[in-house]
Amino acid sequence: MYKESSRNFNEKEIDFINKMRLLWEQHVEWTRMTIISMAEDLDDVNFVTNRLLRNPTDFAHMLTVFYGIEKATQFETLLREHLLIAADLINAAKMNDSEGVKNAEIKWYENANEIAAFLHEINPFLSEVTMREMLHEHLALTESEAIYRINKYYAKDIEIYDKVEEQALEMANEISRAIMKQFPDKFVCKES
Repeated sequence: MYKESSRNFNEKEIDFINKMRLLWEQHVEWTRMTIISMAEDLDDVNFVTNRLLRNPTDFAHMLTVFYGIEKATQFETLLREHLLIAADLINAAKMNDSEGVKNAEIKWYENANEIAAFLHEINPFLSEVTMREMLHEHLALTESEAIYRINKYYAKDIEIYDKVEEQALEMANEISRAIMKQFPDKFVCKES
């Protein structure tokens, strides 16, 4: 549940918060399904991966309203890289390639830092430090989820996913709050 002190939100704000939460929810859900398909060598891996890779485009569509096509496309590119690096990490982990895992981890965290810096650049109400910490937590949890799945520790995998989901919604709330603060005029409801 989105909470910010005892503030009441209007219909436009609630709609926006819900859309942002949905996108982050889809991000972690389709990531999870891709992890499972990759770890278990399922026939649907290409279909699931393609759906996951639609998520950055969906984010870009939402952000275009606030930041224009160029900035939204930059975010789309960074988020797509985030997902592609995750796939490299999972493939390396499946092959027990510790060097490949290490290299993917380095790239993944560098990408997270780029995303945090970019978000702060386009919205000064998003702390770069806070976003970096949140993204690093997201990566650590997602990597744990993947490793547990690959090693067939299913109960632990599910336990970690619950944390992934909760943390993704926290990121959605943080980003929603900052965008609403930056663009208050876009969230004014007309009186009937």
